[in-house]
Amino acid sequence: MANLSSLPSPIYCVSFNQDNSGFAISWKDSFKIFDSTTGRLCYERAAGAFVIVEMLYSSDLLAIVGAGEQASLSPRRLCLFKTTTGLPLRELNFLTSILAVRMNKKRLVVVLLEKTFVYDLNTLVMLDTIDTVPNPKGLSAFSPSLEGCYLAVPASTTKGSVLVYNVMDLQSHSEIDAHRSPLAAIALSSNGMYIATASEQGTLIRVHLVSEATKSYSFRRGTYPSTIYSLSFGPSTQLPDILIATSSSGSIHAFSLSLAINQRSKRSTSFLGSVLPDSVSDALDPAHHHVLQNAVSSGIRSYAVVRKIDKLEGTSSPSHFTSLRATVSVITYNGYFQEYTLSINNKNESLWTLEREFNLFSITTG
Repeated sequence: MANLSSLPSPIYCVSFNQDNSGFAISWKDSFKIFDSTTGRLCYERAAGAFVIVEMLYSSDLLAIVGAGEQASLSPRRLCLFKTTTGLPLRELNFLTSILAVRMNKKRLVVVLLEKTFVYDLNTLVMLDTIDTVPNPKGLSAFSPSLEGCYLAVPASTTKGSVLVYNVMDLQSHSEIDAHRSPLAAIALSSNGMYIATASEQGTLIRVHLVSEATKSYSFRRGTYPSTIYSLSFGPSTQLPDILIATSSSGSIHAFSLSLAINQRSKRSTSFLGSVLPDSVSDALDPAHHHVLQNAVSSGIRSYAVVRKIDKLEGTSSPSHFTSLRATVSVITYNGYFQEYTLSINNKNESLWTLEREFNLFSITTG
């Protein structure tokens, strides 16, 4: 892994699209769009620095926000941009800097320091304004499914509470008290059924059922505090199989979510489960925590997603344990793309395999 100083410039932003089939990166003079499966560079625009490049699936529509290093690229201006024409469609201007943008096929969400705006994507009519606590990092999560379309933002600056808002129905759904310390990371499953949270301590990662704000499960990432850079669920129509986290320690953490919760549910119906307090029994078995140490240099920011899950149904045991293979994509903020295969067999033994790695700065169209 190269040092940051040896690369042309630091990365300003990294984002995957809604189904993780593509991703965007930007730095001081341009942004690039890549195909996650092939690593092919699909689009490049050298037009200055952008702090937000948000894709809408694999369409030609982007939401882009400048870094403010040039007068024409204000961090208070959102531009809806067409890659096929190279021209802006519409622009929206705000009084303060835009900190995050989320989209699906019907909604556009813009996160500012103390307000979040919801628009109809097709007409750009403002549908709602949400007053929030100060959110200087623009911390937010979004589930793009039209059936379970939720936005999650911090609900407190002193503890780890989350406001969950229904973006299609335009109403607050619930508030979840997840941690004692302020939030550092939030993720929603693509179907909107589950939310994962981590606090600034970074030792515990909690998974909550969105429909039941009081129901949660805990994974212990580690004993010592660490900054959680990203959280991401695997693709699923129900309970995701895998939850991935990256942290400042340089490790990638994978949690076998569906297996751990299913085993936990079976245990809770037993006599032991019935006498254990919830705070103990909701802590999931550490055997379902699969760590890849030193995947990234310590302190280098990274972003990981689970792009694909292949499952092999077992029939040799009554529990029909499912072994699986997950494709995990990692982007580091010093300019590298990594793809790993995480294999977990029917004995819950795991193996991480680096399938490919390349320098994002070195790839050109052609």
